[in-house]
Amino acid sequence: MTSETSPAGPSYAAREGAPPTDRPRPTRPFTRRGHQAQPEMNEGRIRRLHVPADRTALAVLLVATALLYLWGLGASGWANSFYAAAAQAGSASWKAFLFGSSDAANSITVDKTPLAIWPMALSVRVFGLSSWSILVPQALEGVGAVWLLHATVRRTTGSPVAALVAGTTMALTPVAVLMFRFDNPDAMLALLLIGSAYATLRSLEVSTRSTTGKAVRWLVLAGVLLGLAFLAKMLQAFLVLPALVVVYAVFAAVPWRRRILHLLAAAGGLVVAAGWWLAVVMLWPAASRPYVGGSRHDSILELTLGYNGLGRLDGSETGSVGGNPFGGGQWGTTGLLRMFGSEVGTQVAWLLPAALVLGVAALVLARGRRLLRAGLTLWLGWLVVTALTFSLMAGIFHPYYTVALTPAIGALVGTGSVVLWRHRRSLAASAVLGFTMAMTTALAFELLARDGSWHPWLKYVVATVGFAAALMVVGARHLPRGVAGTVAVVALLAALAGPAAYSLATAATPHSGSIPSAGPAGGTGFGPGGQAPPGGTAGGASTGGLLDGSTSTSAITALLVQDASSYTWVAATVGSNSASGYQLATQRAVMAIGGFNGSDPSPTLAEFKAWVSAGRIHWFIADGTGAGAGRGGQVGPGGSTATEITQWVESTFSAKTVDGVTLYDLSPPP
Repeated sequence: MTSETSPAGPSYAAREGAPPTDRPRPTRPFTRRGHQAQPEMNEGRIRRLHVPADRTALAVLLVATALLYLWGLGASGWANSFYAAAAQAGSASWKAFLFGSSDAANSITVDKTPLAIWPMALSVRVFGLSSWSILVPQALEGVGAVWLLHATVRRTTGSPVAALVAGTTMALTPVAVLMFRFDNPDAMLALLLIGSAYATLRSLEVSTRSTTGKAVRWLVLAGVLLGLAFLAKMLQAFLVLPALVVVYAVFAAVPWRRRILHLLAAAGGLVVAAGWWLAVVMLWPAASRPYVGGSRHDSILELTLGYNGLGRLDGSETGSVGGNPFGGGQWGTTGLLRMFGSEVGTQVAWLLPAALVLGVAALVLARGRRLLRAGLTLWLGWLVVTALTFSLMAGIFHPYYTVALTPAIGALVGTGSVVLWRHRRSLAASAVLGFTMAMTTALAFELLARDGSWHPWLKYVVATVGFAAALMVVGARHLPRGVAGTVAVVALLAALAGPAAYSLATAATPHSGSIPSAGPAGGTGFGPGGQAPPGGTAGGASTGGLLDGSTSTSAITALLVQDASSYTWVAATVGSNSASGYQLATQRAVMAIGGFNGSDPSPTLAEFKAWVSAGRIHWFIADGTGAGAGRGGQVGPGGSTATEITQWVESTFSAKTVDGVTLYDLSPPP
C-alpha cells in the first residue's frame, strides 16, 4: 500500500509522524499464486504519475463549474436590480463606489457594506452596463470558491479524491448554483470565508517553533480575509470566527503564550480590514456623503449592530420589511429542523446530515493526524454554529443565506467519505458509510417528492440506486479493489443525483427579485424560478415594489433622459427597487426615497422641497404602493416621510400618465 501525496513533497500524514496512509494494512498480503505482493510503486513514482491526473481532474471540475455558473447567465437580466443599480452607480461615480450608494448622485446607500458591489462596479466601468458585466464577476467568485475549497481540503487530507469530492459537492449544491449566478453579496462572502479557513489551516501547517513568523503571517491573512468578508455582508461573516479561533488555539504547534499572541495579531488584521471603511463613514461629514441606508439615524454602527446585526437574532431589527413570503410566522418557523423545512430543505439540506455524520466519524478515526483533525474540527464548527444560528434566528432570514453552509458541507463530505473509505475493512467504518448512504438516499427521496410534478420518476431512480449502493458499501470490505472502487463511484453519483438535478434546473431558470430560490420552475418560492411576481403586465411598464425591481418602457426612458444633464436626479420614487429599473434603463441617477423598503427617514420633506426648488429633481414617479405607508405592513418614521413627500407632490404638481405609470413633472415652479 502507498500513500497519497501532494505535489510539494511527502504526504501530509507522513510529515506529521503518522503512518503514510490512513488505510489499514491489507489482510491478504499474498497474491493468488502464494507469492508475497510487491509494492505497486515507490512514493516518488506515484507522485509523478498522480500529479498530472490530479491537475486534470481539478481542471475538469473548474471548467464544469464555470459552465454551470455561466451558461445562459444573461437570461436573469439584472437579477437583483437593487444591487445592480448600486453597481451602475459605482461605475459612474467613485464616491458612490466607495460608499455603495444606490445612485451616482449619492442620496442613500444600500443597506450593506459595499465590498461585494465593487467587482461588479469595476466590471461595468470596463465593459459597460449589461447583465453579463453584472453577473459574470459573481460566477467567477463561485469558481474561485470551489478551487479554494479544493485546495484547502487537498492540503489537510493529502487526498486529491477528497478534494475533488469536496469541490464537486459544493459546486452542485442548488443554493450555491443560485447565488453564484446572482448579484447578492453572498457569493463574495462565501469566497472570502473559504479563504480565511485556508489561511488558518496553512498557519497551523507551518506553526512550529522555527517557523513562527510564517504562522503569524498566515493567521493575520486569515483575519484580514475575515475582515473583508465583514465588508461584504457585515456580521454574518463572524459566524465562522469561533471555529477559526478554537482550531488555532487547540492545534497550533507552539506554546500557549504564542498562540494567544498570534490570535491577537490576527484580530488586529481583522479590525484593520473591516474597520477602515467604518471609520471613513463615521468621520466623513454627513452632509457630504450619502445617507446610510437601513439605519434610522444615518449611523453605520446602528446598521451594523441593529438591522444587520443582533436584531437579526431576536427579530428586533428596526426597518424590517416585514411579512413572510413563504407563509407562517414573519420569517418562517424557527427550530432545529428549519434547515429541512419547506422553504430551506431543497436549497441546501441534501447532504447536510451526511456531512455531520461523516465529519464526526472521520474525526474519531483521525487520531495522530493533527492537520486532518484541525480541518475536520474547523468545518464541523463552521457548519454547526452557522446552521444553528440560521435555524434559531427570529429576525430576517432568507433561504439563500444557506449558501454559507455549502463550503463546510462539501469539505466534510469529501474528507469524511475518503477517511472512512480508507478504513472500510473495519465493520464499524463500513457500517457508518452504509448508514450515511441510506440516510442521504431517504432524504433525497423526500426532497424530490416535494414537487411531485417535476420529473416524478427521478426520486424512484435515486432511491433504487441509492439503497442498493448503501448495501454494497457495507459489503465493500469483502470486494476486490476494482469492484469496491466501482461501488464507491456509484454511491457518490447516487448521493449527488438529487442536488445535481436541482442545480441544473436552477441554472436553466432565470432568477430575479430580492428573494431568489433554487430549484425547478414552479417549485417553492415566488412562482416561476422562485421569484416574486412581476409588478406589471408583460411588455409594459412596472413601478416595481418592495421585492422586485421596476421596469421601464422606451417612452418612459425617453421622457426621463430628456434634458437629463440639467438635473442631479432625473427622477425620484419611493423605495430602492422602484428606483432601480428606471436607473438601469436610463443610466442616470434616480433617487430612492426611504432606501430599500421606503421606510428610512431620508430625505426629509424639507430636504426634498429644497432640492425641487433648486431644480435638482426632474420627475417624481408614483410607486403605486402607498408611498411607504403599508410597505411590508409597516409605517415607521421613514414611511411617514415618504408619505409626506408623496402627498406634497400630488397636491402641488400635475400628474401625467405614460404607459400606465403616473409621473409628476417637478421642473415648473410650484
